[in-house]
Amino acid sequence: MAAEPLLRALMRVRAMLLDDATLVRAVASGRQKGETPDWKRVELRWVDLKAGRHLQVVRYDETQAHTSNHTADGDLREVVDALLDEPFGNWHVETTTEQVQVRVTKKLEAMVNVTARAEAVEVERSHDQAKERLLAEDDPVLLAVGISTADGKVKPTRQAKYRQVEEFLRLLDASITDALKKKALRQPSKADPLRIVDLGCGNAYLTFAAQRYLTHVRKLPVHVTGVDVKQQSADHNTKVAAELGIEADFVVGTIADAVLDPAPDVVLALHACDTATDEALHRAVEWGASLVLAAPCCHHDIAAQLRKARTPSPYAALTRHGILRERFADTLTDALRASLMRLEGYKVDVVEFVESAHTPRNTLLRAIRTGSRVKGGGVRKEYEELVGTWGISPKLAELLDEPVGGDGAALRAAD
Repeated sequence: MAAEPLLRALMRVRAMLLDDATLVRAVASGRQKGETPDWKRVELRWVDLKAGRHLQVVRYDETQAHTSNHTADGDLREVVDALLDEPFGNWHVETTTEQVQVRVTKKLEAMVNVTARAEAVEVERSHDQAKERLLAEDDPVLLAVGISTADGKVKPTRQAKYRQVEEFLRLLDASITDALKKKALRQPSKADPLRIVDLGCGNAYLTFAAQRYLTHVRKLPVHVTGVDVKQQSADHNTKVAAELGIEADFVVGTIADAVLDPAPDVVLALHACDTATDEALHRAVEWGASLVLAAPCCHHDIAAQLRKARTPSPYAALTRHGILRERFADTLTDALRASLMRLEGYKVDVVEFVESAHTPRNTLLRAIRTGSRVKGGGVRKEYEELVGTWGISPKLAELLDEPVGGDGAALRAAD
C-alpha cells in the first residue's frame, strides 16, 4: 500500500459520499499533524425523509451530537466540501461493495486501503434507524457509573465517555475474538472463567462495561479485578459491583506491586500515566497474559531523555522545538514498547483509540501472546539500533532486563 496525493484520495471519498445509491456509511475522525478539526468525529449516511432523500451529517463535539440533513438541490456539495477541508486524520467509507480506509500521514499524504465485500449489502436509509450499540443507553452499568440518567438516556455531559465505552468494547470484542480464534487465549468455562485485570481502574466504568458486555452479550464466563492506589476507589467500586450483582474484585495497590493469584488472562491499562504503562506491560509479561490492551497517556520519560541526549544527525529538526520533541517522544516511546513486547513473544498492533478527558493521546497497543521470547533476528536488531541511535533507555527495557543496545549509554555519558 503506497502513499498517494491527499487531494486525489479525498476526491475519491467525495465521489462516494455524494453517491446516494451506494454509500452505506462514512466516518471522519482523528486529526492531521499540527491541526485539529472543528469536530471530534463526523458520521454521514443517506436517509429517506418525507421531503425526499437527504445526506444526514452527525457532528460530534466534546459533549453532544449535532445532526443536519442536506439535499442535492440545496447545500449538499458545500457541506461535503467543507468537511473534506477539515484536517481529519482518518476517513472510513463503507459502500455496498467495498470498504475504504484513508489515513493521512505526517507528510500529509494518503494511505488508502480498499477491501472488497464478499457480497454486496443493502443500504438502510430509515431516518429513525437505531444505532448499533454494544451497551444500550439504559444498561444498568451505565446508570450505576453515572453515564446515563435514571430514565435510560446518556447525559449530554457524558456523551464523550459513552463513545469511549463503545469504542473500547469494540476493540476488546475484536481482540478477544482474534485471540480465541488463534488459540492464544484459552476457552473459558464456568469453573475457570476468563480472568481480566484493569490496572489503574479508577472509578472502573470500563471495567464494569467489559464485564457486562462479555457476560451478557458474548455469554463468556468472566471475572474482573480492578487495581488502583486509592482505597476510596476500591470501596466505591466494590459497592457498585454488589449493587449490580457483578463478580468483581478491587485491589488497593500500585501496578508494580499488585498481587493477583491466579494470574490474569487479559490485562487492561487504559490511559496510565507515563511509565505506569511500562509497569503494566511488564506485569502482563510476568503473568504471561494472553492479551494486553494498553492505551498510554503522557510520555514524559523518553521526552526528558531526549532533552539530555545528543540528537543524532540528521534529526536535529525533530527535537529542536519543544512541541515537536514531545510528539516525537510519544511515537518513539510506543514504537519501543511495541518492539519490546514483540521480543517477549507477542504479536503487537498499534491502533487508534478514542481520546480521554484527561489526555489527547489516542494510541492503543494491542498485544496477543504467540510464543516464546525472541532472542535475535531483525526485531532485536531494529530495537537495539533505535535505542543506540537516540541514546535512550526505555523504562520497559529496564523492567524486562533488556539491554539498552548500541552505544546509547555512551551517548548519555558524553552529555
